[in-house]
Amino acid sequence: MDASTDISDYFGMLRRHWWVVLLCTVAGAGAALLVTAVQPKLYESSTSVLVQPAGQDTNVVGGRTKGDINLDTEAQLVRSTAVAAGAAELLRTGVAPDELARNVTAEVPANTAVLVVTYGASDPAVAQAGSHAFAEAYLRNREESAKADLNAQIAALNTKVKQLGDTLSRVNGRLAGLADGSPQRPNLESQRSTAQNQLNNLSGKLNDLTTATVTGGKIISDARLPEAPTKPDRVLNLATGAMLGVLLGLAAGLLRERLDRRVRTAADVARRGRVPVLAELTDREQPRFDDVLHPYEDGGRTFNRLRNEVVASLGPDDKIVVVAGASRGVASTLVAANLAAALARTGSDVILVGAHVPAPLAPIFGVAATPGLSDVLAGRVGLAAAVQPAPRIPSLRVVTAGGTASAAGLMQSQGLRDALDLLCARPGYVVIEAPSTSSSADAQSLASLADAAIIAVELRRTRRPEVTDAAEQLRRVGTPLLGAVVVPRLLPPAAEPEPAALADTALIPALPAGPEPADLSSAGLAEVDLNSSTAVIRVPKTARPRR
Repeated sequence: MDASTDISDYFGMLRRHWWVVLLCTVAGAGAALLVTAVQPKLYESSTSVLVQPAGQDTNVVGGRTKGDINLDTEAQLVRSTAVAAGAAELLRTGVAPDELARNVTAEVPANTAVLVVTYGASDPAVAQAGSHAFAEAYLRNREESAKADLNAQIAALNTKVKQLGDTLSRVNGRLAGLADGSPQRPNLESQRSTAQNQLNNLSGKLNDLTTATVTGGKIISDARLPEAPTKPDRVLNLATGAMLGVLLGLAAGLLRERLDRRVRTAADVARRGRVPVLAELTDREQPRFDDVLHPYEDGGRTFNRLRNEVVASLGPDDKIVVVAGASRGVASTLVAANLAAALARTGSDVILVGAHVPAPLAPIFGVAATPGLSDVLAGRVGLAAAVQPAPRIPSLRVVTAGGTASAAGLMQSQGLRDALDLLCARPGYVVIEAPSTSSSADAQSLASLADAAIIAVELRRTRRPEVTDAAEQLRRVGTPLLGAVVVPRLLPPAAEPEPAALADTALIPALPAGPEPADLSSAGLAEVDLNSSTAVIRVPKTARPRR
């Protein structure tokens, strides 16, 4: 993808590589199920404990939880060594307390005084017993801590009561030895009153402490036997695996798209090949390479528009249009044949020259495959014998590629230039069906003799570098490049009819129609010597000047 890529290109990529995304998604989901199957199962059971104030419980300033108790601290105490040791004793297990504490968690639901003690184990019964044991051990530890704190307070109060009792006894003893009018009596009576009040207060507190009921909390929801494991989470793992598969599939599709240099759409030709698109045949038309599309069908109307654009682009003296394929194949044959037919339907005299030996024009127009251009250039026949009228299109004449096995070097010969000059001596157009620019230099040679060039691009067969190279080759020889015609990937050719045997070249209709001379030589266009080993074509002064 490049800077010119838009959202439609990504949707197109997804449409072309959907099976890669689907395959990776299924693989990711399968891998997730496999991992889920091999992962050890974890069962969790939870016990809810209502924590009540006991002893000297206080909440720190700014604590997360509100109230008399700091539940965040209590949650940490659940995993303490002392609580874990108590849980191990209740479970009657030899596992170390630290190991047990790793399996327990404590959470505080928002705005509550409740601790949720959760224990995880590979066995459901062990998980249930562990959760209850830790909750019970926590409450016992909290109760014992509260009792110890309460006993310490009682002991401290008893000490103070004893001290006050001793003080009060000494004061009473001194008061008993004094006379009623002694000046020390008021002071001692005041000390006795103060000590008595303090003793009464301490006695009241001591009585409250000794009669107080100590409880650190209670279990409000006991642990239950878990019915299904909490880990691994099959749904979560499946969703994660599928999502990773989708991402991997998209990455693989993008990589395949970057590595695949084939032209997928006409936009690829215009944006990446830097070649304007003159016309495009759609997939629904499903053309074959041996089709001449009906003028009133979609494909025929496309070539009618192409004809109008080509005629508008040519100058007054321009006659030769070469159609070259960007890649190996017969796309140039289809485009050249239908362009020539569209030009001929306007009444213009059109000669279609086949220079692409592997794809003869004979099956398309129902003419004889031989003789053709290669036979003329090899000196086997004269040019007049190679020109055949198309039976169904009166203004169209066809020169097939011919039957010579090898035409190497003939496309660069002077004979080809003279033959084209001779064909251009008549009014009308000459359309040359050239081989692909990627297979030989013949397309470039033919383009150097033409007045305009068109590139035929076959989708899903032609590669983007081939389009760029074809355009560059044609521009280097100075031929104006009109643009490209994009066709879908062509279907295999239909069964070809047996060509009519030619008993005598005299049976082939002559090029001119009506009262005109019977061959090119008598028409005054050229003198053709058919007796020599090579065809010698002498162009008169009135012929079209050579490029």
